[in-house]
Amino acid sequence: MSIPNSKSPLLDKITLPSDLRSLDESALRQLANELRSDTIDSVSVTGGHLGASLGVVELTTAIHYVFDTPHDRLIWDVGHQCYPHKILTGRRARMHTLRQGGGLSGFTKRSESEYDPFGAAHSSTSISAGLGMAVGSAMQGRPRRVISVIGDGAMSAGMAYEAMNNAGSMDAPLIVILNDNDMSIAPPVGAMSAYLSRLISSRPYASLRHLARDIARIFPGAFEKAARRAESVARGIATGGTLFEQLGFYYVGPIDGHNLDHLLPVLRNVRDSADHGPVLIHVVTQKGKGYAPAEAAADKYHGVSKFNVVTGVQAKGSASAPSYTKVFADSLIQEAERDETIVGITAAMPSGTGMDAFGKAFPERTFDVGIAEQHAVTFAAGLATEGLKPFCAIYSTFLQRAYDQVVHDVAIQSLPVRFAMDRAGFVGADGSTHCGAYDIAYLGPLPGMVLMAPSDEAELRHMVATSVAIDDRPSAIRFPRGEGIGVALPERGDVLPIGKGRVLREGTAVALVGYGSRVAACLAAADLLAAHGLSATVVDARFAKPLDTDLMRRVARDHPVLVTVE
Repeated sequence: MSIPNSKSPLLDKITLPSDLRSLDESALRQLANELRSDTIDSVSVTGGHLGASLGVVELTTAIHYVFDTPHDRLIWDVGHQCYPHKILTGRRARMHTLRQGGGLSGFTKRSESEYDPFGAAHSSTSISAGLGMAVGSAMQGRPRRVISVIGDGAMSAGMAYEAMNNAGSMDAPLIVILNDNDMSIAPPVGAMSAYLSRLISSRPYASLRHLARDIARIFPGAFEKAARRAESVARGIATGGTLFEQLGFYYVGPIDGHNLDHLLPVLRNVRDSADHGPVLIHVVTQKGKGYAPAEAAADKYHGVSKFNVVTGVQAKGSASAPSYTKVFADSLIQEAERDETIVGITAAMPSGTGMDAFGKAFPERTFDVGIAEQHAVTFAAGLATEGLKPFCAIYSTFLQRAYDQVVHDVAIQSLPVRFAMDRAGFVGADGSTHCGAYDIAYLGPLPGMVLMAPSDEAELRHMVATSVAIDDRPSAIRFPRGEGIGVALPERGDVLPIGKGRVLREGTAVALVGYGSRVAACLAAADLLAAHGLSATVVDARFAKPLDTDLMRRVARDHPVLVTVE
């Protein structure tokens, strides 16, 4: 039911994509404008991933208009661009709960909607999942279109190419849309590019191509070579899809991802000829499209806090202490000023891990390898074999993606790679997919691994210095998202004795052994116990491995109750 005097009269009529498909095509431009405005309004209240979502408004509208979702499967890689998708798929009224407890997820989530066929939050999974869906549906006699939308950043991860190589070899009916929003692949696109994309995505062109391929198979030899060479030259002139073609995909593009007149005919052509095997549609978009502050600073508006829609100013709380990320970066820079063998590595998260600051100080000693955690770890291992001291700064949840490399390439060889695991522990609005709760368990069993966690920002400075000094085995520091607790920082970090904890408070009734950021909670608990006449010993374990067994035995022997808090 429409709302009188609403600023979004078309969007108010859309509850599900089936309503969208009932609109005349001429109305889609206005609908996209309303959808973009609604997305901005929603995120201004909750915060979230704004720039990426604004960049796919037209693409989202076009896909749901052309394809029969949810029967046709639409998969968003990572999912940080899915807000317009959520609005069009029955969740508009709940957008004010985005990224809140009990509310909508900031990413796609299977349990949230039938329009989210695959949950995501880590990158580069969409093509593999889409291929599985396409093959699984076909095997059960339920053929459907499967569309995987993946960004050019996520396309840098090896898993995407593994999936494409598999899909190409199977000639599987899969549609991949490469959302190129950084101009890292395509030149500017225009009318000629749009015309060529419509041409090569059309049924006659595709049929002719497959006919030529079939004839070449029947008459191998010189004819086959000539046919392939002719097509390669023709397509090489028209498009930039050589790499994707070699992987077995039929390449279409690049096209303007904000121009519905370009998008709709191409999507229709591909929809109607997708039985010819895997297709890759290359669209070029702009992060933050349609909102001036986001267009001007795409990096700052990728993920935002609450903000003023008119001015674009984001609400920022006043920090009472520096963040752990900043303390790590500053401490590593301090150590690197004294030791030229220290190098920094990140996997496409320079600002999130503090490697942007390290990179400004030491550009020649900083390596951003893209969304490629597996490569980052083995690359660090290679650096370590040459006598360098690599610090591999990766979120705890993302290091999971490189577990085999941590085991096989680092731990088994006892190489001194230093892992700095930011966002360890709970991370709030990003939810379960980004929760850094597993690193203690998955790193603990590995041979030789030294595991540390600072109880405050001063301890983090000491642990950075300690990691520099560990030169015969791997080590890892885990620290949380957010601010420190406000302690004074030492001028320089001290090297801690490996595997030794410290007693912060002596008591007799109970021993509280904390690890990392939970030590502060132990001190607070000790104050509460003291108010009830119970004195408590508080221990900062410092190391989960090697564990200070002498200290643990002593506090266990001297107290009737021992509680570990981690």
